[in-house]
Amino acid sequence: QVHLVESGGGLVQPGGSLRPSCAASGSIFSFNAMGWYRQAPGKQRELVAVISSVGTTSYVDSVKGRFTISRDNVKNTVYLQMNSLKPEDTAVYYCHAYTVRSVTRNDYWGQGTQVTVSS
Repeated sequence: QVHLVESGGGLVQPGGSLRPSCAASGSIFSFNAMGWYRQAPGKQRELVAVISSVGTTSYVDSVKGRFTISRDNVKNTVYLQMNSLKPEDTAVYYCHAYTVRSVTRNDYWGQGTQVTVSS
């Protein structure tokens, strides 16, 4: 059973930075990709950033130039460096990973970490 555990959320002022992390219970090499989603109150969950098994990254337009997703294959951990935070970045951030084996896809989610941007 795969477990993803997030940490590193919190309260920060506008313009500040946070770096949530997502630790996997096994090797992250087994995942086709890992990413971060977020869900604000009353809104749908949206994909924020994703990193593939070979390190290719992609971001939603609203965070490009401010957020950076990275991975540490030794620590089996994925990070989301968030800079120049804005109030609209406030949400619960969820770590996600998936595997595809033959025709079977399995998705895994962390429990979420709250990020609040407020003065």
